[in-house]
Amino acid sequence: MTLRALIGSVLLSALAGCGRPDATADLPGSGRAVDSILPREEAVRRFREGLSAVDSLRDGATSRDELVVEFVRAVAEADTAAIARLAVSRAEFAYLYYPTAVEGKPPYDVEPGLLWFMVYQRSNEGARKALTRYGGRAMTLVDYDCGAGQHREGENTVYGPCTVRWTRETGDTVSAGLFSKILERDGRFKVLSYANKLG
Repeated sequence: MTLRALIGSVLLSALAGCGRPDATADLPGSGRAVDSILPREEAVRRFREGLSAVDSLRDGATSRDELVVEFVRAVAEADTAAIARLAVSRAEFAYLYYPTAVEGKPPYDVEPGLLWFMVYQRSNEGARKALTRYGGRAMTLVDYDCGAGQHREGENTVYGPCTVRWTRETGDTVSAGLFSKILERDGRFKVLSYANKLG
């Protein structure tokens, strides 16, 4: 199996929920239809079926700086387990992010299963592209910039999109949007989406 295929396989299982049978429940193509006619409360209840309730972000980092440092290290070491650990899990999405997410409220009203599917697919693809292009190569973080686009959603603060700047072992500096959004809640930070525009 090639490195690219291995990265894709590991990330698909890890980001979806460590391969649990419930990881893709409620997602299009999973065998359970997404019903946009359901009341919001019922859609949320169904999305949470089989998930353990959480009241805080687990693992992650205690600061945004720490999170970016850990992420850059994980990419440099092609550490797919760390990449998955630093990302918001399905349970965290269901219990902590979605209830106050802008996309889940009027006028958008995107139901949780569909929103998770979109976030997960784009995030997984972004992580795969970052690892394929830069994974396994020396990276020394210079700085990063998440712009002025932070906004508050209930108890959550969302930052991004973010650009990371680092030096390679050749000494040249690279700047790229390796991920798009960071989620902060109660002093804990995790990557909300690894989506990026890398080719």
